[in-house]
This record gives sequence, structure tokens and C-alpha cells, in this order.
Amino acid sequence: MGTAAADLEARQLRILGRIADLELAAQQRRLGALSISAAPSEGGEADAGTTEARLSALLAARGVRDFAFRRVPADYYDRPLEERQGLLRADSVAQLCKSIVMVRFSYVDVALRQAIVRLAPEEESHKLTGFVHNGVTCIGMETNIPVIVDEAITKLDEDFFWLGGGEVDLKLGMRTSQFLSAFSPFVVKCS
Repeated sequence: MGTAAADLEARQLRILGRIADLELAAQQRRLGALSISAAPSEGGEADAGTTEARLSALLAARGVRDFAFRRVPADYYDRPLEERQGLLRADSVAQLCKSIVMVRFSYVDVALRQAIVRLAPEEESHKLTGFVHNGVTCIGMETNIPVIVDEAITKLDEDFFWLGGGEVDLKLGMRTSQFLSAFSPFVVKCS
């Protein structure tokens, strides 16, 4: 009975895995038709690879060689970090980064250039970056705003991290060392 139950459980897990793969494929098709980031082609339809192609070209032009894109389910941010880690095949949850846009709210000391910042409203973030909420990446933004990286990312055992890829269901992973070299972000202790 124990062996039969184990076989049944293994079979059920394989079936659930196939169902999850089918759900992801269906979500990607639906989201591809709705993607704001994709530009229309001559025929008037959105080119599914436009964002990846544009960001890939920008990364290559800056000398970033080791990077990857991964599509994720629409409910990615509703899932636990460990599940997101699995979806991206990341080595640890520490490799998962969230791109956010901060704007100056007011100055504490104008002479010292110390300011109070706040999270940018979605509309302002979109205007500054060109990317929608949960699709923000610091690669290929509409405006040249400073990029700040938490120093914890630079101290990961793995020289790789994941961030937004320009679309809600697209994530971009790259070597931390290449990112730092190519984009010269401010490295600050944030967390």
C-alpha cells in the first residue's frame, strides 16, 4: 500500500506540474496581447519580443553578456518569495530585486542637499521610466534618473540577480558585476 500511495502521489505531482505549465502558457498568450510595452509592427499587431529585443540590445551595447529573460505568471507578486524563486530558477530569494522609483518630497537641509524621498505614484513612475507598475526596470528608462542598488546585492554569494524586465510578466536576470560595471549605479545600504 505504501508503494502504491507513493506512486500515486508522484503521478499527481507530475499532473499538477503540467497543469501549472499550461496555465502559465495561457497567461502569457493573454498578456502578450495586452502588453503595453510592446510597440506595434507595420501590420498593427504587437511584436511579442520587442521589449526583450530592445533591452537585449541596450545590455549588449553596454557590455553586459550574461543575462536572461524569464516570463512569469500574472499573479507573480501575489506568490510567496520562495515560489517566485522557483519560477525564476534563482539560487536564493536574496537574488530577487524589486525596481522602484523614488521622487523628492521635500528637503531636510538644502545646503547639504539632504532630501526626503517617497515612492513615486504609478503615473509619475510610468512617465519617468516608460514602464508600467510591476514592469519597471532601470534598463532603458525614458529619462536619465539615478539608479541606486542595495549593497546587499553586491555581496551575494552568487554573482547574479533578478529584476523587472520591462513588462509585468517579464523578469531580467544578469551578473551583478556586469550590471555594476555597465550602469555605475550608486551602491547604498538600503535594507
